[in-house]
Amino acid sequence: MSTSPHPHGTPSTAEDRSRVHHGIVIVGGGTAGITVAARLRRAGAPDVAVLEPSGTHWYQPLWTLVGGGQAPLRASLRTEAEVMPDGVHWLRESAVSVDPATRTVGTASGRTVSYDRLVLAPGLRLDPDGVPGLAQALGHDGVTSNYLPELAPLTWELIRDMKSGTAVFTMPTGPVKCGGAPQKIAYLAADHWRKRGVLDRIRVVLVLPDTAMFKVPEFGRVLEDVALRYGIDVRLRSEMVSVDGAAREAVIVNHATGDKETISYDLLHAVPPQAAPEWIAGGPLADPDSPFGYVKADPATLQHPDHPEVFALGDVANLPTSKTGAAVRKQAPVVVANLRDSLRGRPLRARYDGYTSCPLVTARHKMLLAEFDYELKPAPSVPFVDTAKERTDMWFLKRYGLPQFYWHGMLKGLA
Repeated sequence: MSTSPHPHGTPSTAEDRSRVHHGIVIVGGGTAGITVAARLRRAGAPDVAVLEPSGTHWYQPLWTLVGGGQAPLRASLRTEAEVMPDGVHWLRESAVSVDPATRTVGTASGRTVSYDRLVLAPGLRLDPDGVPGLAQALGHDGVTSNYLPELAPLTWELIRDMKSGTAVFTMPTGPVKCGGAPQKIAYLAADHWRKRGVLDRIRVVLVLPDTAMFKVPEFGRVLEDVALRYGIDVRLRSEMVSVDGAAREAVIVNHATGDKETISYDLLHAVPPQAAPEWIAGGPLADPDSPFGYVKADPATLQHPDHPEVFALGDVANLPTSKTGAAVRKQAPVVVANLRDSLRGRPLRARYDGYTSCPLVTARHKMLLAEFDYELKPAPSVPFVDTAKERTDMWFLKRYGLPQFYWHGMLKGLA
């Protein structure tokens, strides 16, 4: 797809060719960006552009199952062209700056894209350099991460081949996408080893920075029982602060006491620290209260409080809720409704209540569905089903139902 034509015909100068204007510019062609773009087109928005450099679109929630040997990586993949809504101008470039004063976005090629309204949905960035030694160790010497698609198959290979030793699963401080993923793979690995009769020969260490296994007590208690069932050594208020890949050693700090321990591992599943893209974190739209540089946004309207022509959703928005695709599903219609009201000069009426959900896989065919809002109150959406219990039907929902819902519902602007 190409950009819209120049308003005065074919550009005649290099300066003209380097500038383009669209009514609504969406930065990011991932879950949030495509869902908003599709909804805007269905609502009749005439001039929508998506800035997205990648030709690949991933359904990232499936990567945990890839790492657990329950799904092929190819099932999580589509081309970006397949998911780009009809009638949307795809600007296949990276955003590198934003100037809300002039309502412009700068791109890596030097182009300037101006807008009437801006939607920020570029996702977040992984920062393996935030843990000394991790960037160098990933993909080698028993170190893997389901947060990188090229390494998710390696996770399964390492789990499948392990018969004894120490397996360490870590989570960093700060918001991460799908906050349950760091521990889901530990449960899948332990369940596999239990079924193979080798779990009693494997020490499983789960390192979590929080004070509880899950911030919603109703689900945290279930996960405590799951960890106990597998004999997992859970380290709360703890974090991996360095890795020596060649020596296969990880240093874990206990934030409660300040004590450090060096653990020798045979398998290390590490979740890299995560933060906003650097051009966001260092720009004028970042929330000064966010140490990770996420975009400032009203928790209810998702509008930037200081720049009302800007909206943010998805992983990049600094909202007090978990960063999940389920959150995006509830945020997208709010952004679209409020964008339309904003363009018409009306008060913003749509509200987001913080709903998010985290499918917590606890065994090969078992899952509980943690759904909650800003107040950390359970917000169940499946009638007559207790999703706080481990259930086989919930696992089938995650493996088969939710991907179809994603490709054919969310990304089409239908759900």
